Amino acid sequence: MIIVPASARYGAAIEALLDDVFGSDRHGRTAYRLREGVRALDGLSFVALNADGALVGSIQLWPIELATTNGVHALTLLGPVAVAKSLQGTGIGAALMETAIAAADAMGRSAIVLIGDPEYYGRFGFTAEVTAGWAVPGPVERHRLLARGFALNTAGTLRPAKALSAARATTPARKGPRRAAAPAAA
Repeated sequence: MIIVPASARYGAAIEALLDDVFGSDRHGRTAYRLREGVRALDGLSFVALNADGALVGSIQLWPIELATTNGVHALTLLGPVAVAKSLQGTGIGAALMETAIAAADAMGRSAIVLIGDPEYYGRFGFTAEVTAGWAVPGPVERHRLLARGFALNTAGTLRPAKALSAARATTPARKGPRRAAAPAAA
């Protein structure tokens, strides 16, 4: 098994895997509401491929924010993490987690949130200690709203990263190579 960055070429296979693992009704879940209107963060989504090159696992990270009375704090939403049913329990999910967390830490995005099983994700440093006062756009079992790398214990509302989604929605795709900026006038 190898882990490589996710790209558009894996899109259909990722969606098929997620449907198989979580069901086709997964889009109504609270975690999906947190990433509405934004794209996964570049360089922080990965796929696991078997020896034949078939996709057997995936993980994605998304920009979200925590709006508090003290301002807006950038966070990263981890998930979904999916592994083919026949390969669950073989370490692929843990390898994807370790890869994604290391990449997020290296990019300065170590404040990560997820909704999941505390017994599983606790080994990666996730706890519900700071999330008790966080509102989310849908139902959640409070003990399953987990975070790591975020020390501010304050009430707030988790939401998609509006600034990033607005910038992405209004910035046209660049065609062709980038040109060097003109020298500044002296």
